[in-house]
Amino acid sequence: MVLGRAHIRLANIVEALTYQSWNLRNRNLFYAGVKMRAHYKIFMIDQDKIFKTIIDLVTIIVLYILILALLAGVLNILQDIRSILFGTLGGGFGQIVSSVLTIFVLIDLFKTFVDYREHEEIRLTYVTDATILIVMREIAVGVYDQRFDYQFILGLSTLLLILGITRALAVKYPPNHDF
Repeated sequence: MVLGRAHIRLANIVEALTYQSWNLRNRNLFYAGVKMRAHYKIFMIDQDKIFKTIIDLVTIIVLYILILALLAGVLNILQDIRSILFGTLGGGFGQIVSSVLTIFVLIDLFKTFVDYREHEEIRLTYVTDATILIVMREIAVGVYDQRFDYQFILGLSTLLLILGITRALAVKYPPNHDF
């Protein structure tokens, strides 16, 4: 019986020593790991931050390009008005309609980029509005150039119908932001 107790006591002492050395070794490894991670974090690259910075720079550049395009378009419209006042009405009017519709397309694209910059999402309604304006511009240019055939009219009509349905559904069923 005495030997049994001594055996249990010796086993407990060995276990305690093993636990303490294991705990000390793991604690040292933990501190070494923290130092290693802290040292490693200095050289670690945050891809999300780089991606967001690049996207911000690209959207800012595109916004400035759109502003310049809007100014150039307004100057073009003013030049077309001058040609109407001092020239023929027929040729200049179709050009003004086309230029004004192009300005509306640029304004919608500008709204889309500003909205993306603020909310980091693209709204479907802005994109469909811009696309509808592009199709309407093509129709106006085609009417004034008198270059319509039935396939062109059928294609544009189908596209306008699909875009109108998409726009109506986007307004009726807005996206949920409950993630």
